[in-house]
Amino acid sequence: MTTALLIVDVQNDFTEEGALAVAGGTRVAEGITAHLAASAGRYTTVLASRDWHDGDSDNGGHFAPEPDFVDTWPVHCVAGTAGAEYHPALAVDAVDVHIRKGQGRPSYSAFEGTADDGAPVPTLLERLGVTELDVVGLATDYCVRASALDARAAGLEVRVLSDLVAGVSPEASAAALRELAEAGVRVEVSSTVLPSSTVLPSSTGAGPSTGVTGS
Repeated sequence: MTTALLIVDVQNDFTEEGALAVAGGTRVAEGITAHLAASAGRYTTVLASRDWHDGDSDNGGHFAPEPDFVDTWPVHCVAGTAGAEYHPALAVDAVDVHIRKGQGRPSYSAFEGTADDGAPVPTLLERLGVTELDVVGLATDYCVRASALDARAAGLEVRVLSDLVAGVSPEASAAALRELAEAGVRVEVSSTVLPSSTVLPSSTGAGPSTGVTGS
């Protein structure tokens, strides 16, 4: 198996105080950074996606002045703004491939994005020989769900690390994790993929996310 890590949309606008804040987003960013340090050597490639919307359009109806928060949303993650940048607690220096998505159109799955060289994500993963993908990030019930389902549809072995995700709605997040499990995605905590002797730092705030437990 050739294993990669996909970090989904850990951006300022999706964390506390952002335009579309997800409760627990900062904790997820910190937890992913701790996981990267603890899992050195596990991943051949670390990929990170970002929403990267146009600022001069509604991005195919994705933005709306009166959003329904289901299919339409307030303005967020506009290219070149602070809200579109990675959360400062995320170890960006560990990322090998940066993916941008949602330029001019709605886009939830990282598999709809492209790398800096213009390569579509499925093509890139095939080129890298990736057969197994661990998925973490934001938000469980939207972009994490869509990315994991697309990864599974592409024939990859997929794991969602449930302590390193958080969702918009606890109920929808719990339903998303059930849907993923039914699709053949393994839903596990991050400690299960680490060497048995590894102990994560207590400062990560490790524990079930609100998007996982349904609390």
